[in-house]
Amino acid sequence: MGIHMEMERKMRSKLIAAACFVGGFAVAGPASAIECEGNYQIQSNGNQIATPYCQDGYLAIVAREYGVRVSSDEIRHNPGEKESICRLMGNDNRVRDTCQQYRIFERIKP
Repeated sequence: MGIHMEMERKMRSKLIAAACFVGGFAVAGPASAIECEGNYQIQSNGNQIATPYCQDGYLAIVAREYGVRVSSDEIRHNPGEKESICRLMGNDNRVRDTCQQYRIFERIKP
C-alpha cells in the first residue's frame, strides 16, 4: 500500500508542475499582444515600425473621430470598407500613407 501512495504522490506532483507550466503560458499570452502607437507597432526593443495591422487600427480610430462607426477588424477584413473610409478621409495627414493606394485619382488629375 505504501508503494501506491508514493506513486500517487509523484503523479500528483507532476500534474501540478505541468499545470503551473501551462498556466505560465496562459498568463504570458496577453503580454505578447501587438502594441501600437498610431500607425506604428512597438517592437520589444522599443523601435517602431509601420505595420498594416496598426495602420488599420489607427484608420478605425480616425474614422470614429469623423463619426463613422467602424472597427479595426472591419477595416482589416473588408477591403471595400477600407477603401470607402479612405476616400472619405484619406487626405487627413494621420492616415495619408495608409490610404495612399486609394488616393491614386489625385495623382492622375491634369
